[in-house]
Amino acid sequence: MTVRVPPCVALGPQCRELKVTLRLADLDEDEPAFRDAMGTWLLGHTERIRFGTPFREGGQILVDAVVRVGCKYLEERGRETDGKPASGDWAKGSGECRCAAHGFTGHLPPLVEPAKPALRQGDHRFTVMQGERVRSVELPKPAHRGLPIIHHGANPCATARCRTADNTIGAACCRDLTLDVVVPLGDEETEALLKSRRSPYLCKVKRANETIVECEVISACGYLEADGVHCGLHGRVRPDGEPAKPGVCSDWPDFDEGDWTGHPGCVFLDQGKRP
Repeated sequence: MTVRVPPCVALGPQCRELKVTLRLADLDEDEPAFRDAMGTWLLGHTERIRFGTPFREGGQILVDAVVRVGCKYLEERGRETDGKPASGDWAKGSGECRCAAHGFTGHLPPLVEPAKPALRQGDHRFTVMQGERVRSVELPKPAHRGLPIIHHGANPCATARCRTADNTIGAACCRDLTLDVVVPLGDEETEALLKSRRSPYLCKVKRANETIVECEVISACGYLEADGVHCGLHGRVRPDGEPAKPGVCSDWPDFDEGDWTGHPGCVFLDQGKRP
């Protein structure tokens, strides 16, 4: 029987964030360079996700994480929920919380924002995944040249008006991602907790197979430069000669046949043709 709302018994940490285990790579199918690249890509999205230390288990590389997206059923007195002010008495005062699904009321500790990990230390040192370990690595300064593009001229994404579902404009591909969450079939509680997160910050939750549930999360990449568009890893090289920038970031959008979708404002969508 499918759980429609999370089977919570009280207010708790799950109201504001969710602990999960994520699949990073497959040891049998993925080459070492790909594992490091995917680890760097995933662990770079730190805006709303805090990551633990990657580990091997069951032929896969996994990582525990905390997704800092609140439950859509949580109402906090005097605070907005899903962009809309609380109604009635809940618009007055502050501090008290209520679960709109179960009717629980009480107080939750103040939400403390932990410091984001420093993915960059100085001009040339970055924290990346190297040899399946998260470590600080010296990366050579890139050559003074523009982004490789398929068209002549400037990088078309630099000034694109693409936007994520929360209407943040620019570098949309670097601001959201799809997570593979380890949720064995039958773990209805975790699946319900995922589906109860506030959209669009966590949405499109669907089961991929017996062990993985996919979802989309808006969590900007920490490798973005101060302008919020350009990538600090672009053009740099790892100690083993591999590109520092993950291949998934360097490839142009791959739109499948019959699934011509993308972020609103994407220059390729605006052009009405595939890249």
